[in-house]
Amino acid sequence: MIKLFRLDERLIHGQIAIKWSRHTGVGHIVVANDAASKSEFIQKTLKMAAPAGIKTAVKSVDDAIKLLNDSRCEAMKILVLVNNPKDALTMVNNVKGIPFVNVGNYGRVAPEKPGMPRKSYGNNIYCDVEEVEDFRALVKTGLKCIYQTTPEEPAEDLNKIFK
Repeated sequence: MIKLFRLDERLIHGQIAIKWSRHTGVGHIVVANDAASKSEFIQKTLKMAAPAGIKTAVKSVDDAIKLLNDSRCEAMKILVLVNNPKDALTMVNNVKGIPFVNVGNYGRVAPEKPGMPRKSYGNNIYCDVEEVEDFRALVKTGLKCIYQTTPEEPAEDLNKIFK
């Protein structure tokens, strides 16, 4: 069972390892990221950043979809991480059982595309025009979509951010 589906450009970091994993009580983390799945170095780094005792898998988006749709995952408490809105939309459209979308930080460190500057959409969300459209499409799926960096902070409706 997916306890938390989070979009955060940093993937596994302190907020995930300490706050979100404890808050959700997960035993597994699935990182869905094509680039990370192809890099042994990035995989090792992400697994080292994960909390002790939590099994961590780094998969391509397609492989993560297959894994998460496997009926054996229903008995597990899983935190799923993606690092961009396009991958989040792909996952939401293809994975059963995502309870809601939690967006943390996006766009501060991601490289800009040529001729597509990013604009601020809140404290920690910076998007170009294509990414804004991906976020709007994510909201249009009907799934609850929120912005919330840590569990202690109030959740903000993404629909209000990307009007």
